[in-house]
Amino acid sequence: MTPTDAAALTARLIRCPSVTPAEGGALGVLAEVLGAAGFQCTRVDRGGVSNLFARWGAQGHARSFGFNGHTDVVPVGNAAAWTADPFGAEQRDGWMYGRGATDMKSGVAAFAAAAVDLVTQTPPDGAVILTITGDEEGDAVDGTVALLDWMERQGERMSVCLVGEPTCPDHMGQMMKIGRRGSLSAWVTVTGVQGHSAYPHRAVNPVSAMARLMDRLASRRLDEGTAHFDASTLAVVGIDTGNPATNVIPAECRATVNIRFNDLHSGASLSDWLRAQAADLDAECGTRTDVMVKISGESFLTPPGPLSELVARSVTAETGVTPEMSTSGGTSDARFVKAHCPVVEFGLVGKTMHQVDERVEVAQIHQLKAIYGRILRDYFA
Repeated sequence: MTPTDAAALTARLIRCPSVTPAEGGALGVLAEVLGAAGFQCTRVDRGGVSNLFARWGAQGHARSFGFNGHTDVVPVGNAAAWTADPFGAEQRDGWMYGRGATDMKSGVAAFAAAAVDLVTQTPPDGAVILTITGDEEGDAVDGTVALLDWMERQGERMSVCLVGEPTCPDHMGQMMKIGRRGSLSAWVTVTGVQGHSAYPHRAVNPVSAMARLMDRLASRRLDEGTAHFDASTLAVVGIDTGNPATNVIPAECRATVNIRFNDLHSGASLSDWLRAQAADLDAECGTRTDVMVKISGESFLTPPGPLSELVARSVTAETGVTPEMSTSGGTSDARFVKAHCPVVEFGLVGKTMHQVDERVEVAQIHQLKAIYGRILRDYFA
């Protein structure tokens, strides 16, 4: 049987304008390709988001290798700045251009192609499962979470899972993810008493109070890092009063901070710390401070073991590079999968993701398929 062309499948997916939450036909393409190879494909849509569950092999098999990925993409941005059609999958000088070329339609295509070849050429004693979401780049409420909720109700289970996000900073094989830091954002509103800037003693200035609070937060070193995680970080990402006047002390000032945290903290413990700092400020300044927190995900770690070693061996065999086991970077849908089964991430070089002229080396798509194929064969060997 002719091997499945992962680059051709990537091009088909790029031509689907699947900007979150639009499906754009991408899941239909995957269902067609996987269904023809004997996968049972089920749409698991929720909240206006389209998702796909595909399984080859018996439900509930003791050995089931899972893959998680997404076909939704971020907006194009300034289309006039692109040198290629963002949804054209143009190939030029060994590169394929298009939104999602790197993040992460190529990764989805590479695994789908490897899985199709496996089950049609050397059917394994076990099950192969793909969970593909259309909500990774959005709020991530009705994407992978919806798939996992549905799987729980249906009795579907992955023994292990590989997430195909771009993980390599500079060259193929450089890095895999065995965990991720947690992430939370906090919106802080300090309320004082409005007044004339010439008579500051008659006002309670929320701007100076906010400046004091933000300096304290940004100056605090949260920790020194742990065995598998870098030190936690806090960034002040915005301060605003909406006040155009120079002779008015405003009544209110707003700020936003983002914290990326390791396994020494939880979203709850950091939320409590932020609110305690705000209470201290109010006691000093006579202000009233409200803190609203959104926890995007807790930190997690899949300790080095059979799954990470399997992936690392396969990467080294195909690239000659031993991947670093890292927990760096932002969040991914692995944060949801980790409660279901052991999960690691490995994918392409991510230099151009979300950029104008996002692109992927065509040779890397084929190389990634070879890595995924080796992982599957070795897992079921």
